[in-house]
Amino acid sequence: MTVSTPILWLLLFLVVFVVVLCSALSRTSFSAQKISMIGVMAALSFVAYEFFRIPTPSGSSFHLGNTFTALTALLLDGVSGGLAGAFGLALADIVAGDPGYALTTFILKFIIGLVCGTVAHRVFHLHDLSGEGKGKAKYMTAVTLSAFSGLLVNVFTDPFLGYFRNRYLFGQTVELASVVAKVASGVTLVNSLLSTVCAVLLYLALYPALKKARLLPGQRDSRLRAH
Repeated sequence: MTVSTPILWLLLFLVVFVVVLCSALSRTSFSAQKISMIGVMAALSFVAYEFFRIPTPSGSSFHLGNTFTALTALLLDGVSGGLAGAFGLALADIVAGDPGYALTTFILKFIIGLVCGTVAHRVFHLHDLSGEGKGKAKYMTAVTLSAFSGLLVNVFTDPFLGYFRNRYLFGQTVELASVVAKVASGVTLVNSLLSTVCAVLLYLALYPALKKARLLPGQRDSRLRAH
């Protein structure tokens, strides 16, 4: 499917503008360590999608790339999670020869990260909870709901944005775009459920280890100030 180059550049500019605006409004700071972690998670998103996906005739795919968007949001913050998923999975679309998909992918994954991060750190204050003793059940619930929140939103935003992309960028008919959106909704739901399970398991394994090793960006900054 071909898309007008000026339209792609205009949309890309708008996407970058929105990302910068969200980062500024959320007052997100980026240390070298955080940027490195975002890069690693973006690479894992790319690999999970590019090499372990099952494509469908509608253009959607069964994959676990969203796992690392949610995981990064849980470990760091929403903007970081959104950037990891947006860059990793948009790059996967570009490599696959689908720049039109890459634009909506960037937006959709950024939304996943923002929602997961907001629920995790603004609603549940996830890093302040204890995963031991009587607080274990509350902790598990908070981790699961935080991961699933953004992925659940994606079940609705993916087919919604996909419909307008297919209609106005790819020139599909109303009937075809509607059918594709319905199929995409079902595929996205399966992806979201699987990615939630994977993100929760990885977070439960990684967060205690990273915290103990003081490898999380905020911890490192605190340690340096203490010295």
